[in-house]
Amino acid sequence: MPTTNNNSCHRKRNKTLGLPELIAIALGGMVGGGIFTVLGISVSMIGVFTPLAIILGGIIASLAAYSYVKLGVYYKDEGATYSFYKKTFPDSPFAAALIGWWVIFGYISTLALYAYTFASYAISSFSFADNEWARKLVAGAIILVFTLINVWSVKGMGKIEDIMVYSKLVILSIISFVLINNSQTTLPVLLQNDNDTSILSILIVASITFVAYEGFQLVINAVNEMEDPKKNIPKAIYSALLIAVLIYVVIALGAILAIPFDEIIHNKEYALASGAGNALGHWGTGLVILGALLSTSSAISGTVFGASRQIAVIASDGYFPGFLAHRINHIPVFAIISMAVLAFSLVLAGGLEVILEFSSITFLLVSLLMAYANYRIRDLTHSSTFITMLSFFGLLSGTVLIFYYEINNQPQQIIFILGLYVLLTTGSWLYSRNKRRYIES
Repeated sequence: MPTTNNNSCHRKRNKTLGLPELIAIALGGMVGGGIFTVLGISVSMIGVFTPLAIILGGIIASLAAYSYVKLGVYYKDEGATYSFYKKTFPDSPFAAALIGWWVIFGYISTLALYAYTFASYAISSFSFADNEWARKLVAGAIILVFTLINVWSVKGMGKIEDIMVYSKLVILSIISFVLINNSQTTLPVLLQNDNDTSILSILIVASITFVAYEGFQLVINAVNEMEDPKKNIPKAIYSALLIAVLIYVVIALGAILAIPFDEIIHNKEYALASGAGNALGHWGTGLVILGALLSTSSAISGTVFGASRQIAVIASDGYFPGFLAHRINHIPVFAIISMAVLAFSLVLAGGLEVILEFSSITFLLVSLLMAYANYRIRDLTHSSTFITMLSFFGLLSGTVLIFYYEINNQPQQIIFILGLYVLLTTGSWLYSRNKRRYIES
């Protein structure tokens, strides 16, 4: 049986976060380089249908959000994903360990993804823009910078974070508007020239772009600081998802209308910056690069901050090495350093596509487990059986589609990805076994 929801245990604090701040938290997590990362890969696979795939990806994300919202309102626990699963399956240490390992390494992969994207745009104006090792070294450097910031200084973000997030959105909106104003073609012409794209390819890309919506669940981490969680959790998450979809679609639409496909595909790691110069001039290129760097920087910092604290919590429960729970001046220093090392290792081991696909698969799988947890206690969370089942099978389909694409097109990458999951599952099993022995003794 799941752990009883006891609202009397819910810690009372000053409720300082209203709906605008909560939407900013979700958008800060989602619009963190996602569109800059997925655009080039999407256009290379499905061309003019990229905006449609982004919309479908948003629908998949909404299905995932349904269970997060229901579980978040029911449990009101800032531990979010890990805590929800641990409480829903209290008699299964392996379930808690597995979700903990998967979700943390999902965050580590997105950290690597954001750092790789930051590096791609940071060096896009230089002659060595296509040098893979230069890109990886810059990615390592930016991870190091935010590791040091998180280790040495922790300050409340509050309204400053709001300003950063909404400034980022303003820049992205300007980029979208200017790109569309400088259109070189029209949608009917692009559609007429595209006769090869299949529905299956669009669905595969929609699944791969799921990672661009990862981050909406960060709202739940702030449950102890928010006003009226029952109303504001669903409002913030669904509003942020809608805004993110609109931003992504408009940017993608502007890019495919203003920038030749060949240019986007050739420079897919920094697709927007590569074509902005021709369409918008030097100032346009600078604006795109600024938007990308601001987006990825805020996402890197937020991911390091939030995920490192989840690592410390999971370690204190006995599912990670104990030293990761140790804090110095309330800062989980060893968790932060470990995250940085593992993220940089992932950058060194794989390119943009494999990191993107591993990230998407991981968060699809974690969201799938959340849907299953919500189904198990659907009566307690007052969830619709139909929507919960739809969420489960929608997320399962997305996961299967990515594996299908990998097996048929890039079998070496699927071996790498499956190898990572074997390691993660083995690690979680070993720690859960030790935990069970400790409980029984």
